[in-house]
Amino acid sequence: MTKKRIAILGSTGSIGTQALGVVLEQKDRFEVEVLTANCNAELLIEQAIAHQPNVVVIGEKSLYDKVYAALDAHHIKVYAGAEALSQVVQMETVDLVLTALVGYAGLIPTLAAIDAGKNIALANKETLVVAGQLVTQRAKAKGINIYPVDSEHSAIFQCLVGEFHNPIEKIVLTASGGPFRGMNREALLNVTKKAALKHPNWDMGAKITIDSASMMNKGLEVIEAKWLFGLKQNQIEVIVHPQSIVHSLVQFQDGSIKAQLGLPDMKLPIQYALAYPERLPNTFERFNFIDYPNLTFEQPDVKSFRNLQLAYDVLEKEGNAPCVLNAANEVVVDAFLKDKVGFLQMSDIIADTLQKCTFVKNPSLEDYIASDTEARRITKDNI
Repeated sequence: MTKKRIAILGSTGSIGTQALGVVLEQKDRFEVEVLTANCNAELLIEQAIAHQPNVVVIGEKSLYDKVYAALDAHHIKVYAGAEALSQVVQMETVDLVLTALVGYAGLIPTLAAIDAGKNIALANKETLVVAGQLVTQRAKAKGINIYPVDSEHSAIFQCLVGEFHNPIEKIVLTASGGPFRGMNREALLNVTKKAALKHPNWDMGAKITIDSASMMNKGLEVIEAKWLFGLKQNQIEVIVHPQSIVHSLVQFQDGSIKAQLGLPDMKLPIQYALAYPERLPNTFERFNFIDYPNLTFEQPDVKSFRNLQLAYDVLEKEGNAPCVLNAANEVVVDAFLKDKVGFLQMSDIIADTLQKCTFVKNPSLEDYIASDTEARRITKDNI
């Protein structure tokens, strides 16, 4: 059996580390060809020694000597910098690229992989938020597949298998509601970073955990869903589901609804994306209905959690507006994690940046790059 050779971009993050766990369990099906990290040199070295990839890339160039010294005896090639990241995904020995980088950083290497004809397992939703039209057009032109890794989009994808010829009436993305579900704006005024980082169901990195608390994560997923599944804005609904068991739903034109259920564990959607179209046996914990006798659903509060409405607004406006939203959000989340802005201030600053930033109706890649730079500058000035 030929093993699928995988490049994992962002191997030291939450998705990357869990993906390596999947590879380890399915070592007769997958092997690691490339591992990359931004600045976590220690963990990258540890992963490389354990998995013996052909190549590693450390994003922070100042850490190159440290990584090289640790891996030279293992005959693992070491490169550094953003340019190297875009080059290694084009290697002939790579069959599939798992993009698990955080934020805007995932866009350029994902495009490079697509241009090289590599199928993508996409855990970096910002790639489609920032430049969804450009990315999907290039993927279509190259005849490559983008397999969603986000649990919600994986759920939609799984529900559509065998149904691609049947028109979708709408999809429903479920949201846990995060740690502040049910709080009004007054209660949210003084919530702390520590509280925001305590997600009730999922174990994720700091940035995505804050996005979940502010509902921006769900807003970004709405935009991502448009491009992944070719939907209009009015075909994408969000509903709060605190138990995080129903990962998302599809309603077809005859009114039938299909849903994908499972425990809140990212290893299953990761494995599904890596192995598609096969479902591989595994030792993951199984969901049992008896353990969850009550599954509840409620409408999201877009007045208290303004970010979700902002995402729908930029989706309607199109152009570079989603790119601006993403850039502003990355800056304010970083500021919130450094105690420079309050929880509700994040949405206010994003909205102000959206008003001030130059609007481009039909952006090129250069326009997206310029918009990202301008939005970050304006947001930092606002902070």
